Amino acid sequence: MSEVSVQHKHSEGASHGHNAALRVENLKLAMWLYLASEVVIFGVLIATYAVFRYNFPELVREAHEAVDIGLVGFNTFLLLGSSWAMVMGLRAIQRDDRQGFLRWIGLTIVLGTVFVALQGVEYTQLAHENVAIYNSEFGMRFYAMTAFHGFHVIVGVLWALYVWRNGYLSRYSSHNYLGVEAFGLYWHFVDVVWIFLFTLIYLI
Repeated sequence: MSEVSVQHKHSEGASHGHNAALRVENLKLAMWLYLASEVVIFGVLIATYAVFRYNFPELVREAHEAVDIGLVGFNTFLLLGSSWAMVMGLRAIQRDDRQGFLRWIGLTIVLGTVFVALQGVEYTQLAHENVAIYNSEFGMRFYAMTAFHGFHVIVGVLWALYVWRNGYLSRYSSHNYLGVEAFGLYWHFVDVVWIFLFTLIYLI
């Protein structure tokens, strides 16, 4: 093989590697920009609730009496556990442990699904206590934040199913796990937002 051919192949390989690295950086940047926009939306909802809470503390205290803090606390633990499972899933695929990856991401899916189901149980209990979106100023703000977050959890569960399927089809490896990382950023964001909501709505 001539020296020119070798140099040409080397140049092509370097160009391919550069393009792949650029794609990774662009995807990560796009993901961070998306999450930044979500921070703004949740920030507005949280600020609106904080102002309401400051102006009408008695309404918040009444609503707190209807809340099953044990159920919500357990649900919070499940969501935090799902974030840990996500981390373990990423670590597994980085080690080319496909079975471990499938188990951990599967656990993330299960915990996320249970979280949504228990949130539905909480909503049912609050409805029985006459805390609804149409008859309570607290309910309007409460459901706006928690339901919007719940929607994000549902999207995350669907995304996790897609990631699990890709892993099952061996589309991820120790050299190709960007899709798992992108999902992980989203899932951790959802968990962090819930920590703020849980603290502000249920604990303070």
